[in-house]
Amino acid sequence: MGTETNNIKTNNLKTDNKEKRILITGGATGLGQAIALALSEQPGKNGEQLKICIADIHEQRGQETLALLTEKGTEAFYQPCDITQDDDVANLVTAIEARWGGVDVVFNNAGVASGGSLSDESIAQWKWIFDINLLGMVRVSKAMLPLFKAQGAGYFVNIASQAGLTPIPYMNSYNAVKAAVVSLSETMKLELAPDNIDVSVVCPSFFKTNLDESMRSDNPAMHKMMARFFKKADMTKEEVAQSICDQVAKKRFLILTHKLGKRAFLMKKLLPTQMYINNMLKQTKAMKRAMEKR
Repeated sequence: MGTETNNIKTNNLKTDNKEKRILITGGATGLGQAIALALSEQPGKNGEQLKICIADIHEQRGQETLALLTEKGTEAFYQPCDITQDDDVANLVTAIEARWGGVDVVFNNAGVASGGSLSDESIAQWKWIFDINLLGMVRVSKAMLPLFKAQGAGYFVNIASQAGLTPIPYMNSYNAVKAAVVSLSETMKLELAPDNIDVSVVCPSFFKTNLDESMRSDNPAMHKMMARFFKKADMTKEEVAQSICDQVAKKRFLILTHKLGKRAFLMKKLLPTQMYINNMLKQTKAMKRAMEKR
């Protein structure tokens, strides 16, 4: 995956009324919530007033996040939205147009996790994660694109994963769907630049969050292994969110949040392919033994 598209620049977002209107899908909990709270801590440029829409399927958690934002003095509203449902996404657009008349930044954050080997994962599980993590992002982006074009500017921030750049064994469907998000984002970046619409893709590694709540796997060992990964994570969701917000402010295309992730990506780019594969095969042996324990 090339990063040459970093050289494409678009103008800063402009709104006549000094507002920055932000949509965060999956914003009621986890990383989405952390991004919303991190944004609420940042002073607006030139007196901008920050407005946030939390779109999520979890109403109670959405209302809790709304309360936290309100306490910080940020104007916000919650919109129930299942990004796999066309009607929900259409209602989201209608709600944003009615309240704001448009939107400046869309964080395509909503997503789920899956795990297992090629033989473990069912086709139903593959369809499930692709419908949410990829097609859900496409649905939201297609729905918001006319608003961006009408106002002459916009910014998509697509949340992928380090797994989309440097795949982890025994996470077949998750690796594949996140790699698809990276490719989709680069394509969007190239296609939408002439319309003054910018795009970033975020690839965080493991961090302490609740993503494991939504994880699906038919192998019990996978749940245990993922729990260990999350427990050993060296960054909190708040730290990851802050790193994302800092890099979004600079309009970086490829946003990496973890030092080890940056190192792994660099190794994959610079090492001869066979040397990189051999190195990964050594690390896979322990995971294979763990996965075979039922």
